[in-house]
Amino acid sequence: MRLSIAAAVATFSSAILLHPLFEGGGWFWGSLGAVVAVLLASLVSGRLSLPSWAALPVSALALGLYLNVSFAAEEAWALFVPTTDSVLEVARLLATGWADIQRYAAPVPANEAITLLTTGGVGLIAIVVDLFATRLRQAALAGLPLLALVTVPATILTEPLSWPAFVIAALGFTGLLLADGRERVGQWGRAVLVRRTRTTSADLRPGATADTRGLRLSGKRIGFAAIAVAVTVPALMPAMEPVSFFTFGVGGSGAGRGNSISIPDPIANLKGRLELPEPRVVLTYANSDNTPRYLRIYSLDTFDGDQFGMTQPEGAPENRTDNGPLPPPPGLGGGVQLNNVRTSITISDQITKLSFLPLPYPPRQIRVDGDWRADVSTLMVFSTRDEAAGLEYEVATSEPAPTARVLDSSPTTRQGIDERYLALPDDLPQEITDLALDETRGARTPYQAAVRLQRFFTDTGGFAYSLRTQGHSSSALVDFLVRSRAGYCEQFAASMAVLARAVGIPSRVAIGYTGGTQIGGRWTVGTNDSHAWPELYFEGVGWLPFEPTPAGTLGQGSARVPEYTQPQPEATADPSSPTPDETTGGDSEEEAGPQNRQNLRELDREALLADGGLPPEESTPLAAQIGIGAAAVLLVLLIPAAIRLVTRSRRIRTLGWKVSRPADEVTAKVVAGRHTAVAAAWAELDDALHDYGMAREPSETPRRLARRLTEQYEFPAEAAVAVTTIASAVERVLYAREPGEIPPMGGELRTVRRALAATVSRARRVRAVLLPPSTMRRLRRLGEGVLDGFDRLENIRLRRTAAQKGA
Repeated sequence: MRLSIAAAVATFSSAILLHPLFEGGGWFWGSLGAVVAVLLASLVSGRLSLPSWAALPVSALALGLYLNVSFAAEEAWALFVPTTDSVLEVARLLATGWADIQRYAAPVPANEAITLLTTGGVGLIAIVVDLFATRLRQAALAGLPLLALVTVPATILTEPLSWPAFVIAALGFTGLLLADGRERVGQWGRAVLVRRTRTTSADLRPGATADTRGLRLSGKRIGFAAIAVAVTVPALMPAMEPVSFFTFGVGGSGAGRGNSISIPDPIANLKGRLELPEPRVVLTYANSDNTPRYLRIYSLDTFDGDQFGMTQPEGAPENRTDNGPLPPPPGLGGGVQLNNVRTSITISDQITKLSFLPLPYPPRQIRVDGDWRADVSTLMVFSTRDEAAGLEYEVATSEPAPTARVLDSSPTTRQGIDERYLALPDDLPQEITDLALDETRGARTPYQAAVRLQRFFTDTGGFAYSLRTQGHSSSALVDFLVRSRAGYCEQFAASMAVLARAVGIPSRVAIGYTGGTQIGGRWTVGTNDSHAWPELYFEGVGWLPFEPTPAGTLGQGSARVPEYTQPQPEATADPSSPTPDETTGGDSEEEAGPQNRQNLRELDREALLADGGLPPEESTPLAAQIGIGAAAVLLVLLIPAAIRLVTRSRRIRTLGWKVSRPADEVTAKVVAGRHTAVAAAWAELDDALHDYGMAREPSETPRRLARRLTEQYEFPAEAAVAVTTIASAVERVLYAREPGEIPPMGGELRTVRRALAATVSRARRVRAVLLPPSTMRRLRRLGEGVLDGFDRLENIRLRRTAAQKGA
């Protein structure tokens, strides 16, 4: 019974580490119920003395019944007995939960499906732990499934595990080991080490269990000391490797190895990077025209009704970057002015698992070390062997600079554009399609429709920038477009791309960074510049970025509206079409450039921090980190000395008590004060003796102690008088009816301390100051008192059990 309870407690203690992965507490109570169900099954199996092979299916059956009642009761018979429908419902929820947890980034919404998946997982861990600890009697091996449970948040989260949660999990496992040790030692016979207990006749009766409290004390000391070291030492030691702050997908995924690359979830951690309390530098760049540009990493081309995804990129050997120019940009014709720009980019070495290069679009030639290849259809550049962290590379781009007139006259027929850029799910809510048609009514060309859609988000639609959003789904898309109209760049980009497809404009979503902030001649891009934007296709020009996300202080600080979305008046042939002021909010083409540059300076809070030149996270020199760690360790080691100094100062303040009154005038307050002063002097003398290795014998009276110190250490006359005065005062206060005059004893104590220090070595004197044994003794007693508390709790339970057996 004890082992079953300890196994359940250890499992749930470790499950508490999962709390940063979820929103809400549904998973917590569900997991607690699963652990309790497995515990009850284990108790039943133990009561019936079932073999190990039979106890396992009993626990699995109990867990299955619990999941059935909790998540599929409506399909079960009498809300309890599983049926085919209830089993299918549980299986459906498990599949949905697995899909959801792959799509969302932590903290994931604790919906019913994810809660079921988590509850079932914790329940399975509880079964395995109980099997190892209770049935197979291998409590140490039970740490393996518990470790598997702990590694889930450790591998997914970029932040360190919460140390209070770690301590709780470690205490749970320590308790399991102690319970197992007690069961084993209890079979050996009577233990020799007995702490502060007396042998009674009850202990000597036949069948009495072994007294293992002494061994339990040693085990607890080791366990608690190990936990304390595991928590404090990593905090005091300097980090020897860069700390990862940038990962993609749930738990971070990046470059695969061999001939394939793992597809990341670019959107999953976008919000997390925007919500970092302080932005961190991701990369810096400089270009030939000193103009900020968006740097694209991913191109998302498929929409499943919930969110955009990315098709597996393909990089043939002939498309390696070191083979010369990249494939030509799709859709780019010969009648468009091109701006040829050369950009040098330096990636922070703290970015981990990034196998795609941040690049301005469209790249034409790249000089970079490693095996990097271009995807022909999207011009994403990736590697299956190398990572981008710490890279320095150059890229030449031929950026189209179309005017509004050129885009307005773009052909409506498209050659070679893949249909996936127009695909929408069949169950797309009609509200979205109607909204797209309403907002583009009157537009004669795809370009006019695109500009109206962008203006709908940035001006006429009443949208607001907010990081407080509710995930992805068609219902969330409708809520964003029709009701709340508040979100961050992901919602704006995906919504405009969907509306563009609804009116027949090919679209995709780009994930990367805005242009950043210029610092000292280079543009600095931080995590706060992480961004998503739509790219729309126009025949003869190719893919062009649009910007529906609000910019400036009320939106994405470094976002900028492209100049070609601000057409000239003559670009609109239809008199009923909106004027340039109506389309662009009043900015002419000549004014667009200065206005965009002004937008770069209207930075939000995070961009303002980046403008201060935030260094990389690991910019502190290693020598300085070691110095800080050493100083922290020194401060910890000086804690006993500080406690001793404070204790001595408090006692000295009470030694000025002086009483010389007739016996009939001595009040209770006077007596209490006199006793306090003498007790302080005696306690301080006792601690001084302990610090210098001259501890007082328990049977020594004050007078005998004074005589021994004077004779053994050959005190000078002054020190002999001082120690005799202290001893006499103590005896009179303790034993005399009228103690008489009690003089201040601060001077006497100082004299005795000097005499004691003169008799010992210098090393002993240093130890008495820095690591005073008297203080260490008190700390040790405090720890033993805490352990005694655990013993009392266990003894209460054992006595009740013995009483019940006797009854």
